[in-house]
Amino acid sequence: MERKRLEPLVAARAAAGLAIVIGLSLTLFGPAVAASSAFGAYQAAIATFQRSWRPRPELALASGTSLAVSTFLGYLTGSHPLLFLALLSLWTLLAGLSWAAGPTVGIIASSNVAIMLVTVTIPTSAAGAAGHAAMMVVGGFVQAALVVLFPVRRWGAHRDALADALAAEADYARRLRHDPVAPFDPEPLMAARAAATITPRQARTRPAELHGARGVAERIRPVLASLADPAVGVPPEGRERDRVRELLAAAASVLDAAARAIRHGEPVRIPPAALGTLKTPDTGAILTGPAYRAATRLGALLRDVVETAGGTSPAPSHSHSPLTHLSTPHLSTPTGQQPLADRTPPTTQQPPTTPSPPTPLLRPTLFALAPTALRAMRVAALRHDSPVTRHAVRVTAVAAAGYLLGTWLPFGHGYWAPMASVMVMRPDFSQTYSRAVARFGGTLVGVALATGLVQLIHPRTGLSAALAVVCAGLMYLLMRTGQVAAQACVAAYVVFLLGMGGQQWTQTVPERVVLTLIGGVLAMIAYALYPAWETPRLRTRLADWLIADGRYAAAVVDHYAHPAGKACPDVREALLAARDARVAWQEATARAENEPVRHRGLSRAAATEAEDALAQLGRVAMLMEAHLPERDATPVPAAARLAEALRKSTEQGAKAVRERRVPDWEAVRAALAEWDGEGVPDRVVRKGAGLLLTTLEELSDALNTPAPPMLLDGSRSPAPDAGPGPSPDPGPGSGPGPTPKTDPGPGPQR
Repeated sequence: MERKRLEPLVAARAAAGLAIVIGLSLTLFGPAVAASSAFGAYQAAIATFQRSWRPRPELALASGTSLAVSTFLGYLTGSHPLLFLALLSLWTLLAGLSWAAGPTVGIIASSNVAIMLVTVTIPTSAAGAAGHAAMMVVGGFVQAALVVLFPVRRWGAHRDALADALAAEADYARRLRHDPVAPFDPEPLMAARAAATITPRQARTRPAELHGARGVAERIRPVLASLADPAVGVPPEGRERDRVRELLAAAASVLDAAARAIRHGEPVRIPPAALGTLKTPDTGAILTGPAYRAATRLGALLRDVVETAGGTSPAPSHSHSPLTHLSTPHLSTPTGQQPLADRTPPTTQQPPTTPSPPTPLLRPTLFALAPTALRAMRVAALRHDSPVTRHAVRVTAVAAAGYLLGTWLPFGHGYWAPMASVMVMRPDFSQTYSRAVARFGGTLVGVALATGLVQLIHPRTGLSAALAVVCAGLMYLLMRTGQVAAQACVAAYVVFLLGMGGQQWTQTVPERVVLTLIGGVLAMIAYALYPAWETPRLRTRLADWLIADGRYAAAVVDHYAHPAGKACPDVREALLAARDARVAWQEATARAENEPVRHRGLSRAAATEAEDALAQLGRVAMLMEAHLPERDATPVPAAARLAEALRKSTEQGAKAVRERRVPDWEAVRAALAEWDGEGVPDRVVRKGAGLLLTTLEELSDALNTPAPPMLLDGSRSPAPDAGPGPSPDPGPGSGPGPTPKTDPGPGPQR
């Protein structure tokens, strides 16, 4: 159990809601209604634990209502096996397709089907079924009301996401002191962006310290990288490097202080040592050129993030005083000391800029999102090769087969087999396998403990209800620490809850263990017969990432030919698309690593090296983005030709990757050679362009090992040529200084 992931107050609130529903149902309607209504409150509480960044009361209401509808229809058809089997198949198919709308919707829909299989076995009439369904809605309402009346860390998840992003930037700055080309995982920044996408109602009540800090953190990362990287900054050793290390350490301290303030909602407290480093006037005398511009920009961004974390709006960023007008008095410049940016040489003077107030990222409400979810499900249903579609077909077949098999076997309570299958099956094999093992292991532990306790104390209705609430509370507490612990609590909860309804433990324990195992075996057999392996699609994922990275690099390079200042929406959109493609690749490789199949055209070593090369491509583009020219800068016409060559070459290279050929970058080499013939006005721009070509060649080298793949005509592709003519920067590993590294992802670092 990971202590840092436990949320005892949230678990206690959910357990209290369950206890209220069970107590009212027992008092007013009896054990049968109490058992079914308890499932509604139980499922509604689980919905509030889903990390969807949405108002959790709405999730509780939606979960309770959908479970009520499923249960009522199940009651109406339960006496007709064929009709119920048809309803079960339809409901399971829709639940499988709902994964196209996101994991939160998929989990809630799958749980509804599983719980419906249990609740329909509780004897009742049609009128009673309506009452049971109504009490499930009440259970969802109670859980939603408790979330509203007793909030635990309101905006806590959003605070944590933003604080994690700033803390990741701080850790990155510290690692850059020792490794100037250290890798950075943008996942915390992506999580912070997802948390910052809120509804219009949330935008009116969002705390001031959650405004704008994420955007500043996004801009800090490339500045930190450009300040530390020897390719575009200062030499690997010497007085300048020592000053850069001091600035990076101070930036890390400021970012950590801002993260701590945002996480706990307290004032920002900057360490005095960091203040002294940022206030010293020696920076302008030590650093020059691109490194000095990066240091000046870093000071302005740190001021903005401190102001935002303190709950105030950033003041206009003037070029002469990026550190003197912070809202925090600790960061003011003492009398007689010259602020950092006052030492800007005339050649690097920057015009003052006034940032506009950050516009919140708005998402539709839960009800407005319904058409989008239905559209996603319809699109997934029309694609036979979609993993979601194959999952829906697979889980429907397994649920129907499990229900028929459980009914045919002489164990009784045959719903355990399809319920286990629906609960463990996911669109990918790795999660299905791990959940099947965890569910069976947790079931054994939970049933053994619950059985022993029942035999020891023989609880009556009231005590069984109390024990069920305790088990549910433990499940809420431990559900994020591992499947085995959560499933053990679930198993004990169901035993006590059904015991409260009058079913003896001897009627539920033996068959539940056997049928749960059967359900897990059916899930594995279904995946073997109708798989949706991720391994054969690895080259497609890699090609998608190559296209996204190429468009991002081309967008950055093109702005050197058409200067537009620091605000470049097209660059931002390309960066977000590249991050999504990178995450899709890493998730695919993580899933493929646990699959019992291997890709014949892409070895694990080649995949790791190709990932390193593409991550380096994105990193070089990020370094160039940190030095985008102002609107009045001199255009570089050769950059436009290079940008076009990057777009076309990466698209053609992606096609070659899909076809198991080695990409060729002759067009990029030709564009660079033409650029060299016209002269190079900025060493940072040209050096970055050379590094882009180097990373593309490294990708070809990775895909060309250990043996050259076959071309379309059947011949072997030669190793990629280094290209004609010398380059001002031969790339990583060819000169003094450290070799650039990138996000290593799965597998060992190359």
